[in-house]
Amino acid sequence: MMLALSTTEALWFLPFVLPICLWVAWSDLRAMRIPNTAVLALAGVFLVVGLVLVLGMGVWSFETYLWRLAALAIVLVIGFVITSLGLVGAGDAKFAAAMAPFVAPGDGLFFLMLFALVLIGSWIAHRIAGRVPAVRRATAGWTSWDQGKLFPMGVALAGALAVYLALGVSAGV
Repeated sequence: MMLALSTTEALWFLPFVLPICLWVAWSDLRAMRIPNTAVLALAGVFLVVGLVLVLGMGVWSFETYLWRLAALAIVLVIGFVITSLGLVGAGDAKFAAAMAPFVAPGDGLFFLMLFALVLIGSWIAHRIAGRVPAVRRATAGWTSWDQGKLFPMGVALAGALAVYLALGVSAGV
């Protein structure tokens, strides 16, 4: 499958986005919280690097940049609604909104399928790791182990974004 995300976009975004994704996954595993500073950092990366892609590189038009920012606003409103219904946590909804502009418009369905796969894989890995005594000892203070049916969705959200951008990079190799 060919991605709508260009290799140039992925190469510019991935080095800045990957550390934030690791931070979000670790924080959500440890405390079942996605820090607002991580959400703001991700949005800030898009704002700055996106402008580089418009003004410095000529990869995007300014209209494309604005449409991608609109995706952030749209996903934020949807996230607010589903958070209000108690279906997802507020941090998950805010992080999903900050992720939205990184996904090329033609890749929406692909990204949702990728997210579903990463969600299933990370849920299974989390449940298995939580039963390994050595892992539990090494991560003794982590809240996510004892949340019953709750799952640190930031792991899957961050993982899906990181994998998506990495696929964009590898498409050009």
